[in-house]
Amino acid sequence: MRMGWTAATALLLAGCGGDGSTGPANENAPSATPAQNQSEAALAPPREQAAHWDLQANAGGSALALLTASGDTAIGLRCAADSKMLMVDVPAFRTIGSEDRLSFGSGGEVVALVAAIKEHGQGGVSAAGAMPANLAALIAGPVSASYGAQKSGPHPAPPHALARAFAAACGKKTGPEPKQPALVPAGSGSGAPQACMMQGEEKLKLSPLHAVGTEPFWGARIEGRCVTYNHPEDQNGTRVWTRYTPGPDGGTWSGALGGKKFELRTRRKPGCSDGMSDKAYPFAVELLVGGERRTGCAEPLQGRGA
Repeated sequence: MRMGWTAATALLLAGCGGDGSTGPANENAPSATPAQNQSEAALAPPREQAAHWDLQANAGGSALALLTASGDTAIGLRCAADSKMLMVDVPAFRTIGSEDRLSFGSGGEVVALVAAIKEHGQGGVSAAGAMPANLAALIAGPVSASYGAQKSGPHPAPPHALARAFAAACGKKTGPEPKQPALVPAGSGSGAPQACMMQGEEKLKLSPLHAVGTEPFWGARIEGRCVTYNHPEDQNGTRVWTRYTPGPDGGTWSGALGGKKFELRTRRKPGCSDGMSDKAYPFAVELLVGGERRTGCAEPLQGRGA
């Protein structure tokens, strides 16, 4: 029997309390000396970086994911550009054959989604449902998900700018956007989507670049953290979502393409030659793609009249 869309189930948001103590303190125990405290602090393991939200968007749709310090996804939200569906992924959940509902939301705002039933015990649960009218409210505060007796969260609330951009990309407007300074140099004509200029909560202030290489021929359009890589067999190009790392004389864009590492590095090298013309470029490029290392040159995108 096909399940209808009924009232959302209650979402358990209560967290565990406790200070970890195992009994009353011994008032007569000697206190640690400053030297002991410093020694213990030196031996203590370093604190992990906090989890952070990341937004990705392209012509195919948008995704908002909470990434752990190790880069794994704790919980992810997706909406496809050609559908009116919301999808929620929780990799830590394990599928239950008798459970077909996953609840997701923030505070008192909850939505029930239909979970995709996989082989019993398989890791990770994905759920989908009609795009909720209250999407903005569902991600306005600390978010949680529940599936049977399994719970994920409460997780930190997505930054307002990312939550707003995701809701807007999924077709749920949240009101007029405040006027923002241009994220791409005026006149560049690059049309880089705003999500490409966001890395976590940071707005990247990068001028777009165009890179070319020969033997074999390849090209890349670099806009913020987005690199659109093309070659003779893919002339329209494929967008690669990367992590941008600035360097003293250039930058590095790291991601994955076709399940293999993708890495593009630039460094300032006035007079860089593409090997095919007398044109001089201001940057040299090293590219790792498909397990192969390639070289090339790059210039500001607006310099090409893009």
